Amino acid sequence: MSERIVRERERREITGLCRTTAYVLERRGEFPRRVLLTGGRIGWRLSELLAWVESRQPVAASGPEAA
Repeated sequence: MSERIVRERERREITGLCRTTAYVLERRGEFPRRVLLTGGRIGWRLSELLAWVESRQPVAASGPEAA
């Protein structure tokens, strides 16, 4: 079974990160590495993106609404 590859638009929807932030995190080794496709196109493995999202710590709510 082959791995599903997602392109930039879907990667942004899944992770909520802009292109620049994802690039910086990838260079630091803190984000899944892109996959080179034919014709100079790039994508990401869906399973790696979903695992990355799952590994993020939820942000604690603050302020009057959190009480």
